[in-house]
Amino acid sequence: MATVVLAGTLDTKGEEYAWLRERLREYGSDVLLVDTGIMPPPAQAPVADVPADVVARAAGHDLARLRAAGDRGAAVTAMAQGLTRIVLDLYRKGRLHAVLAAAGSGGSAIAAQAMRALPIGVPKVLVSTMAGGDVSPYVDSSDLTLMYSVVDVSGLNSVSRQVLGNAAAAAAGMARRHERNHDEPAGRGRPVVAATMFGVTTPAVDTARARLAELGYEVLVFHATGAGGRAVEKLARDGMLDGVLDLTTTELADELVGGVLSAGPSRLTAAGALGIPQVVAPGALDMVNFGPAATVPERFAERRLLIHNATVTLMRTTAREMADLGTSIGRRLRAARGPAEVFWPLRGVSAVDVAGGPFDDPEADRAGLDALRAAVLGGEVRVHELDAHVNDPSFATAMADRLHQLITENNRKAAP
Repeated sequence: MATVVLAGTLDTKGEEYAWLRERLREYGSDVLLVDTGIMPPPAQAPVADVPADVVARAAGHDLARLRAAGDRGAAVTAMAQGLTRIVLDLYRKGRLHAVLAAAGSGGSAIAAQAMRALPIGVPKVLVSTMAGGDVSPYVDSSDLTLMYSVVDVSGLNSVSRQVLGNAAAAAAGMARRHERNHDEPAGRGRPVVAATMFGVTTPAVDTARARLAELGYEVLVFHATGAGGRAVEKLARDGMLDGVLDLTTTELADELVGGVLSAGPSRLTAAGALGIPQVVAPGALDMVNFGPAATVPERFAERRLLIHNATVTLMRTTAREMADLGTSIGRRLRAARGPAEVFWPLRGVSAVDVAGGPFDDPEADRAGLDALRAAVLGGEVRVHELDAHVNDPSFATAMADRLHQLITENNRKAAP
């Protein structure tokens, strides 16, 4: 029987969780109830299979001391850490096929952190009062299913029963499917490659994807908008990738300069840490992303700006910024435990970085290349300079072919 881990704060939502547990059982699921509440639950609350003090201990904390300290923020952080460790352990032991939670802001923060830690494909359903606003802090790059509670998760009524009932049915159905998938023969089929893309590098990625498909790969394409880059890093950490074609590294520019599409400081690190072959290019490093023109910070008013559309404004990176980016890429790849190579297009790094184009700046691009070469000097990272534009078919094909070679060589070395 598929098991749904039902995680929530029984000190404030015991009635709702008792009702959810019964619905899940009606829908054919085994249920493991985990209490993430900070205070002792009332007498009428359901008895948890994993009590709150066990959750706190999983994070190395004593729940009584957390209560006595009166620091709610620290307590929420501790419970989120403990729940994360518990669900990961249950998943590794085959005792978790889906996670379900219903909560306000604090409970949503606890549940979402644990859900995000689970691999892509593990069902995660969160009913939240916060789902009507900016949900990026809860979902980030995970496949978490978020439902707006409509009414507060406070008692049962004609609305909450419908919303929570739908969530329970969804979690139960997802859990059954996930359990069946685990019972199927092992093996993913074709090797999997992640590729990063932006609108201004789409022709290159389309060509590379077609070439890699010819070579027998399944290619997962990610839009380099921050969440896309974080998703690539997560899939690499989860062991779901055989190689990375990181053609579009523009998120690094947003992280450096302060644009709106940063993927965070860990971008371009996971594949290297795990020894996954990667071929990298400076796709769209010529730009930093902002929202509508009116939202561009005043300090950038004199910079070279391009209104991409009504909601996106691009800013050209300077020679100094390109040099910093070249150094950053070089250092990250030099730290890689597996094969890592860079392909640099000498005729431009994006669709708008072309001769006579709005972001044409050979001096800035050269500064990036020179800094990259200096950063990898003496190491094992090869840098290929191609007399081509990033979107030329020859450039994309060369990257795809080289990644195939690196993966093949890596697999040969790993074979017993």
